[in-house]
Amino acid sequence: MSVLGRFPAGGPRGSWPAEEYAAQLRRRGRAATVVMDLDSDTFLVVEHHQGETA
Repeated sequence: MSVLGRFPAGGPRGSWPAEEYAAQLRRRGRAATVVMDLDSDTFLVVEHHQGETA
């Protein structure tokens, strides 16, 4: 798994920068998803590599 981006959880209301970034990457053919890192209170945009399990 690779972390492709980090976004603070406290963004403006109605703003979803991590989701928007992941959507851009998916349109380019990347398998990007968003997960929450509770320890750092950030959203991570990650990509799982072929053969990895979640």
